[in-house]
Amino acid sequence: MLRFFIVFALLVLFCSCDDNAVFHEFKELPGSWQRDSAVVFKFNAPDSLKPYNAFITLRNDNTYPFSNIFLVTRMQFPNGKTVTDTLEYMMAQPDGTWLGDGFGDLKESKLWYKENIRFNEAGTYQFKIMQAMRRNGDLNAVPELSGIRDVGLRIERINE
Repeated sequence: MLRFFIVFALLVLFCSCDDNAVFHEFKELPGSWQRDSAVVFKFNAPDSLKPYNAFITLRNDNTYPFSNIFLVTRMQFPNGKTVTDTLEYMMAQPDGTWLGDGFGDLKESKLWYKENIRFNEAGTYQFKIMQAMRRNGDLNAVPELSGIRDVGLRIERINE
């Protein structure tokens, strides 16, 4: 049993090392994702001369009722300028098999947000993610979205 624990601990340490990420944070959702609840991340600008890729990371379980997800993102620059995007991502294959990595009923999806971006303003950036899922025919987002456990933001260096 001790050997298993040591091997498991070494495996976790080995897999958790990531030289490309300059920022990677998850926020756990309490139960369900409320329509009006934004997940907020704040990070300081990395090197302004280098390009980066940005990703949204989601962890979902088998109770997620859709095969896709719509997200509204708002990135606020240190000077106050805000960029808003509405994004759609596929979460499952047509046969219902979940996309993403993981085993069991929890899957982690790394979703492209922006590529080759530069953070050319010094200071703190704020990034908000809101769910915007609707049922067919409805105008408003679902009030509570179940099955999304964690929402994350990941900023990576581009290897040149």
